[in-house]
Amino acid sequence: MKELAIRAISGVIYVLLLIASLYKQEALVALLAIFGIISLLEFSNLIKLKSFIQYVIFVVLYGVFSYFCLQDINEDSTDEIIQILLVITIFVNLFLIKDLFSAKRIPLFESKRYIATTFYLSSGFVFMLLIANFQNKFSPLFLLGGFILIWVNDSAAYLVGKNFGKQKLFLSISPKKTVEGFLGGLFFACISSYFIAEYTETLRFTSWLILAIIVSVLGTFGDLIESKFKRQASVKDSGVIMPGHGGLLDRLDSIIFAAPFIYLFLRIIHYVS
Repeated sequence: MKELAIRAISGVIYVLLLIASLYKQEALVALLAIFGIISLLEFSNLIKLKSFIQYVIFVVLYGVFSYFCLQDINEDSTDEIIQILLVITIFVNLFLIKDLFSAKRIPLFESKRYIATTFYLSSGFVFMLLIANFQNKFSPLFLLGGFILIWVNDSAAYLVGKNFGKQKLFLSISPKKTVEGFLGGLFFACISSYFIAEYTETLRFTSWLILAIIVSVLGTFGDLIESKFKRQASVKDSGVIMPGHGGLLDRLDSIIFAAPFIYLFLRIIHYVS
């Protein structure tokens, strides 16, 4: 009971911090920067990368795009840079999915460690920032909607899997995840997309429904990929900063992985509308 209470309190603090930051652009930029550094530290420990280069890359990459957002620099002038980063990030994430299915261990030669810290993790935070500043306008409800879909999917997947789960989803990596849990998470995320569309008035229900599918599927991949990194490192959690939950990366792995795909979808519907 005590452990459950500790888990609930740390979870509430995390959610309140995030929601409070959405009221002011500077606060969100600062919070994502702090979350990014902590997550990068935890991930670097997982892959045994003992250097400062990845932190310098994060500060430069995140700092540049933070400046673009805070200074309201026209997105047209930075569009090519964003597109290049988006293409590279999505390809790196697709290769990580491939490793999930085809490799007993994710290869971690030195250059791949830097590729992963840059285009898997650091880029994830950049695209969270760009989602909240889509089309050069501070629109935090897009990012909040993404987080809500993640939270609903994860909670429903846990509850459905615990009570009805029988068929394992990925036994070798995450023995507790089940197909039933995954489908339950997807179903309730799709249901929640209706309410997000109604109350945020940002996108049509159809668009949020597609985003629910994107977030549920790719968020699950992100969770599994981080679980595989943890299994290779022989640890249960990525860190200890969140009592009852583990590390911050354990809470952000889904949105980090899904963020570039969410941003890509927002670009697509913007250009076709």
